[in-house]
Parts: sequence; C-alpha cells; structure tokens
Amino acid sequence: MMTMGCSMENGVRITQTASTLQSGLAAWPSNSGMPQAASPCAMASAGSLQPSCAQVGMMRCLGIPTRVITNFDSGHDTDGNLIIDEYYDNTGRILENKKDTVWNFHVWNECWMVRKDLPPGYGGWQVLDATPQETSNGFYCCGPASVHAIKEGEVDLSYDTAFVFSMVNADCVSWLVHGGKEQRLHRDTNSVGNFISTKSIQSDERDDITENYKYEEGTPQERQVFLKALQKLKIERSQGPYRAGRPMPLSQDRPRSLHTPALRPSDIIHVSLKFQLLDPPNMGQDIRFVLLVLNMSLQFKDLKVNLSAQSLLHDGNPLRPFWQDTAFITLSPEEAKTHSCQIPYSQYSQYLSADKLIRISALGEEKGSPEKILVDKIITLTYPAIMINVLGTAVVNQPLSIQVIFSNPLLEQVADCVLTVEGSGLFKKQQRVLIGVFKPQQRASITLKTVPFKSGQRQIQANLRSNKFKDIKGYRNVYVNLTL
Repeated sequence: MMTMGCSMENGVRITQTASTLQSGLAAWPSNSGMPQAASPCAMASAGSLQPSCAQVGMMRCLGIPTRVITNFDSGHDTDGNLIIDEYYDNTGRILENKKDTVWNFHVWNECWMVRKDLPPGYGGWQVLDATPQETSNGFYCCGPASVHAIKEGEVDLSYDTAFVFSMVNADCVSWLVHGGKEQRLHRDTNSVGNFISTKSIQSDERDDITENYKYEEGTPQERQVFLKALQKLKIERSQGPYRAGRPMPLSQDRPRSLHTPALRPSDIIHVSLKFQLLDPPNMGQDIRFVLLVLNMSLQFKDLKVNLSAQSLLHDGNPLRPFWQDTAFITLSPEEAKTHSCQIPYSQYSQYLSADKLIRISALGEEKGSPEKILVDKIITLTYPAIMINVLGTAVVNQPLSIQVIFSNPLLEQVADCVLTVEGSGLFKKQQRVLIGVFKPQQRASITLKTVPFKSGQRQIQANLRSNKFKDIKGYRNVYVNLTL
C-alpha cells in the first residue's frame, strides 16, 4: 500500500518519489504491450491512484477484501446518455469539450461484499471510486456498484451503476462543427474501456479483468447489453429526473442544430483512413508516421485531407494545435496510397503537457460528397527506463552494490538533474544524487553501496528529474537471503 501525503523527513511530495512508479506513471513496464498511464489522474493534488491506494488500506483494515482497478480510455459521460460526444472543426482539430471526455485512464477500487439491497446474484465485487468525477445526489461519491450489474447492463440498480457503465462501455460519437451547425461523422462502439486491469496475486504482472465488466467488443451480446442499458435509462427518464444514486438530465441528447440527412449511395465515399507510426514514440525524437489511404470502390477518388496534431491532457481535453497539414490525394479504383508526415521534436516539445499525450487526426472529404471521414490516434511519448543491476547476492547485514544506469533522452542540455533511489528493507532512507547539468543524450552510471536489513522479496526503485523532464523511472526486484 502507498502512503498518502508527504515524506515527513525530506518534505517531498509522495508523487515525486521513486516509489510512484507503482502508482500510475508507468502502470506496467513499457515492454509489456500495455498503454502507459501518462500521469496519475489529475496528478498530485487530485490524483485518483493515491486515494484509491489509501482506500484499499482502510477497507482491508476493516476486513473487507479490496483491490485497485485501472481502466484505460475511461469514459466521462456527464449527460447520462451513455454517449461520449467529441467535436472537431473542418481542419481536423478536436475542440475542447467541457462536458463529455475520454480520460487517458481512471482508477477506482473493487470491494467484495454482500448486497442484500439488490436482487440475488449481484453481490461480490463492487465498484467504489475514491475520486468520483461527478456528484451523486449532491455529493461527490460513486458506488458501491455491482460489477456483475455493470456487465449485464442493469443500470437501474444502486448505486451509480449507469455512470460506471459509461466509464467502461459508452459509445463515442464524433461531430463536425462548421458554420454554427453540427454534422455527425462517426460512431465508435469499442474505444471506451480497454485493458481493465488489476495486479496479479503474488506477482507484479497485470491481470486483465475486462471480461468482468463487459462482453467482448464486437459481439452481439455486448450490443444487446448496451441497448438494454439505454432502454432502462429511457424508462428512468420517463418516470422522473433521478436514477439510482445520481441526478439525471431530463433530455436524452443535447439539442443539435443540424440533423444529418440520410446519405444517398452516391454520397458514400468508400475510402479508409488509418495512421501508422514508423518509429517508437520516444521523447526527444521526431514523430514520424504515415496516413494510409485505401480506395475500396471501383471509382476514382479525389480527396482533400486536413491533418492536425495537438497535445491532450489526461482527462481528454485538448490544447491548441501545434501542427497542421493538408494533403490532396487522387486514388484509382481499389488503389492504396500513403502520405508521409513528420513532427519535429523542436515543434512539439514547447506545446507538450506533463501527460505526454499527442492526438493526431485526419478529416477527409471528396469533392461533391457531403460525407466526411475521420480518423485519429493518440500517441503516448515514452522515456527510456532506468536500468538497475544488483552486483552480487543480496544477504541481510552484508554489503551490497547496486548499479544504476540512466540517460538524458533529449537532444538538448538539461539542468537541475536529481536521481533518487530507494527500497524498503534495502536502504535506511532515500538516496538522493545531485547530478546537475546533463549533456544531450548523455549516458551515465553510478554505483550505490548499501547493507540490506530485511530478508525476502524486495524492490529497488529509481527516479530521475530535471528542469526539462520529470519522473523517468526504473525498478528491479531483488531477493534478500537471511544467510549466505
């Protein structure tokens, strides 16, 4: 369990210590194939992981089995219609939305309990959110909501089940805003609620529990449950402005200034757009990618494609665009083409948020057709992990050398570099190494000496900060023997 607040000895925020590696900055190692959590939800003052870890300790002290859950691409549906509305202008830029968004990730708890207030079968794991995103009956609280009820679309059961359902299984609808009107572009049924995870028992591995919350995306069962949940919400609306545990808006959808007319067969473009990265998205390097364009029809296509890139905050809200491009692409029947793009580090670095998220988007249109094609991709920039080597066998009360290898990933000099290393049972206190100036892409190694004082499985954690970057992390498990 992670302690909240500050380190009393050094006056350092817990979120800035090496041990926050376990709390969201890189929820699982970058080579695990998992999306990385770019920062704890509302990092520092309003982080969702720290309160969730505190709630785990509190509930376990009361004898209630509790665990931490991470939901990637977490929906934030404020109007209670199980739809996340996203808005774009005609350049492909995503517009700020003060209401619905998709968070990079969100963290809550599951507690195991009997639910005598619900029909049989809805006990077991219950969602409790220590950092609720919306009020429930006038208070910021969320849950307990039955995980089984969420999976089955029983959104009328207490408490806040509909809101949690939207976090893991809402649909995303994209809208084009132009001339004071809104045109629906696309409905995505599977982008919300991915890699729902908890820590495996007696292991640092990730345990994927997505199937506990919803049926597999793309299956008839998943769509049936979604439509069932929508129908239940419609019934709730017809009976009054409140649903189980959370105020409910009276209108299902916000008013639209334009209802998209039915498209004629000749209006459908039959073109596919897709982004593909050419290199790993490493911080400090240029971002190279291509737009793949495929003509799936037997007619020639003359396309105009507007491309845009902008930084995102972890809660899905965008910053202003820092890169734009326009491509004119002519396609023969069933022809595929690529459009190459490159965003220099010197261009994106000054606009990047602390969450290290960049959203690239492309909006395509064919001359004479009212239909638009939208594609987007979120890029999480990554730092190279710190390498930690244990030199020799770890034994209680015997000297041990630990090598830490780290580097400046940027093509520019950085200053105020500080490396911190710590480990319960290995170091009496946090080790703090002042490095100062670090040259561009410089690589360095230091060796620390310590005397382990506790046996068993231990973990060494390291964190590197500077004036240009923060929280480059690494960790290494080590087993400490009682005797040689």
